[in-house]
Amino acid sequence: MARRFIDISVPLQAGIRSDPPEMLPKIDYVDHHMSAPRMAAYMGVPVSALPNGEYAAVERVEISTHNGTHLDAPYHYFSRMNERLVPGGEPSWRIDEVPLEWCFNPAVKLDFRHMEDGYVVQPGDVEAELKRIGHDLKPLEIVVVNTAAGTRYGEEDYIDRGCGMGKAATLWLLERGIRLVGTDAWSWDAPFSHTRRKIAEGGDPSLIWEGHRAGREIGYSHLEKLHNLEALPSDGFQVVCFPVKVHRGSAGWTRAVAIIED
Repeated sequence: MARRFIDISVPLQAGIRSDPPEMLPKIDYVDHHMSAPRMAAYMGVPVSALPNGEYAAVERVEISTHNGTHLDAPYHYFSRMNERLVPGGEPSWRIDEVPLEWCFNPAVKLDFRHMEDGYVVQPGDVEAELKRIGHDLKPLEIVVVNTAAGTRYGEEDYIDRGCGMGKAATLWLLERGIRLVGTDAWSWDAPFSHTRRKIAEGGDPSLIWEGHRAGREIGYSHLEKLHNLEALPSDGFQVVCFPVKVHRGSAGWTRAVAIIED
């Protein structure tokens, strides 16, 4: 049986609008000639003694665990999780505690590209989309959300584009045994600029980060800044997204990949 691998991760790239200005990654590229003098001096030889005067290419990076395609741990959302399942809840898992069993499973795609920027997805929207594609959710399936932000990565409007998943919709998924979800938008929630406008118009502050806060009631993880979801079918594929093991981290970078068996 043929197997196709589809990269659903964005590149970690500096100099583009991938995040708010204060959160942008920085990458310094050291090429083979730039690194050669230091190695030559260490070894006590002239640079000309190295093949073509070259040593190693290396990059120095200044990044957050939330730059690039990454997997958020329940700890990112709140200090405690599972308050609905355990009396008083329990300390939220950090990224090095997220079960690996969550990170390699059959997956389903919800196509919400038609929803307006800033729209907050509700349980009825999820149910309607699952009915449209004829899919019944199973525990531990990975649910990815294709939004209007997906094709705007790196553009000026990226962080303001796409719909977001509301608390009620997120809990609806968690109640059915889903523990890992993802979006191609900057955030699982609606873009902050739209939430700020709603608050300014008299909205309840509970709107702030409401989708993330669902993890306070039932612990879960989500992927952010996915990419190329348009290339995926509605179901019939798997997602692999093991996170980098950052000690006590709130997130870990991942090379998320979709696998389709043809």
